Amino acid sequence: MGEVRKLQKKLRQIGSLEIKISLTSEERLKISRKAELRSRLAELQLQLSGPQQTLGIVGDGKKEKMKRQVEDAPEALPSQTPPASKILKGEEKSKAQAMPAPAAKQRETGGGARIGRQQERTEPAKVSDHCRDVSGGCSEFDADQQLRQEEAEFETLKSSWEKAKFRLRLLEGHNDIVTCVVAVDNLVVSGSRDTTVKVWHVPTATEHKNLGGHAGGVTCLSAPPPEYCKRLARSLSLSDKERFILSGSADCCVKIWALSIGQCVKSIYTFNAVTALCFLPEEDGYFITGSDGGKVQAWSWQTFENCQSVNAHQEAVTSIQSQGPLVFSGSAEGGVSVWENRCSDRDPLRLLHHWGEQVTGCGGGSGGHLNLSPRGDRVFLSYGRAWLKILHWRTGTMSRLTNHNRITGVTDCVHQTGGLLIGSCYDLANGESSLNLFSLPQCQYLASLSWPDAPRMLCFTAWATGSGDHRWVTGGQDLIVWEQLPSSGKQRGDVTVKRDSRLESCSLESEGDTEDDEETDDYEDDEDNAEGKDIVEDGGSNSWLRCILQ
Repeated sequence: MGEVRKLQKKLRQIGSLEIKISLTSEERLKISRKAELRSRLAELQLQLSGPQQTLGIVGDGKKEKMKRQVEDAPEALPSQTPPASKILKGEEKSKAQAMPAPAAKQRETGGGARIGRQQERTEPAKVSDHCRDVSGGCSEFDADQQLRQEEAEFETLKSSWEKAKFRLRLLEGHNDIVTCVVAVDNLVVSGSRDTTVKVWHVPTATEHKNLGGHAGGVTCLSAPPPEYCKRLARSLSLSDKERFILSGSADCCVKIWALSIGQCVKSIYTFNAVTALCFLPEEDGYFITGSDGGKVQAWSWQTFENCQSVNAHQEAVTSIQSQGPLVFSGSAEGGVSVWENRCSDRDPLRLLHHWGEQVTGCGGGSGGHLNLSPRGDRVFLSYGRAWLKILHWRTGTMSRLTNHNRITGVTDCVHQTGGLLIGSCYDLANGESSLNLFSLPQCQYLASLSWPDAPRMLCFTAWATGSGDHRWVTGGQDLIVWEQLPSSGKQRGDVTVKRDSRLESCSLESEGDTEDDEETDDYEDDEDNAEGKDIVEDGGSNSWLRCILQ
């Protein structure tokens, strides 16, 4: 078991080295051992797999196979089943689903008491509240009927995704890893460590503009809403239809680009390498930046002057997102801060909560990159492990969602669109990459999307077409457009839709259920200490940001 842990850690560290901009000869030598390490790990896992449960392999008393076991998508259901695009167009149905369906299923079968109690603790009395609001009372019959309806809706949603089809198109032009993507109308804007911002016309999959001007790798992008773009366009005597994009870079600058003319209209020097960025559409508007030193800064959209500067985190800020008047910042050391916008000219952000690594459990990850996505009272966190963490930010309660069936899987990004939660997944042991889909708000596993030789996906953006179909873009080692195809007809998609039975069987877990698995990432290689020390220095807790800042 010790050798398995050692191999898993080495592969995790090599995964961090692979996304560096430049590599030394020693680092290249370490990466060249990846196939050898994967082969040895596969041999050991095959030997250890058996009647009992082994590390990273979920056992059920029968002989388990070494590789991921996934079930092929079933045949298409009858045509009366609504297509995925229509079901997921908005969140009306998702909001109507009040209690997590797994709890209902466990109630019927009499099992899963531990997970059921955790869900009841983190999402209190939703069914009862709903019934009281509607009728002033709630009978057991009404609750059971509602639960059955929710289960039926989920089964319909799951069935639609099992027959979903996507066509993939590669956007070629960047010379290095794509670190960030945003969507604006029919355009996609991508930022890369090659220092460029590129604008792509999605319908034709062609490069529309090449925005060069940063002297360092581009780390983050943000798109202000149209009404705020109009204000800036008028002040610059540009068309009211002009759209702007903000880009942050390791060169300590935030640049504002006019997309139609392809020019930088404003460059703001922040005195710190910019590692995260978001736009806050409140009052006159603000944009919030995070730095490599843990600083959070607020800037006026009207004057472009600095309104506030706070040393909020101990290490680099890796993600900033807004939700109404709230701002959420996450950092490499695993801390999450929640801010409220007070809409003032000075110090507009007021700290509401700060939860450190002791609460989130996101510290010490091999990539040192925490990505967050807020939703109501919950924040979904990805931090380079096999799980998605869920922080209930008002109380500090934590739970986690299984995003890979082995601990060699890493989650690089998490995103929400409509009633979907999407987590990227990359298996360090075999190089397989996929997107896992979960329904919201229950966080029930729907399906996994992948294709042969899928690259590691580090960033994600999504929007819906006029017909309600999904259009996604993933960035990382490649920049790829995902176009959802109609569910009817004989069109064949490039993406394989599968279901991972292990993800379905162990979806939502209370924090601390499998703490031993988390500790394996920090396992020290005593027998090969010199080599291990070198790798840790290259792929330690802040390696992702050091890669960008080079």
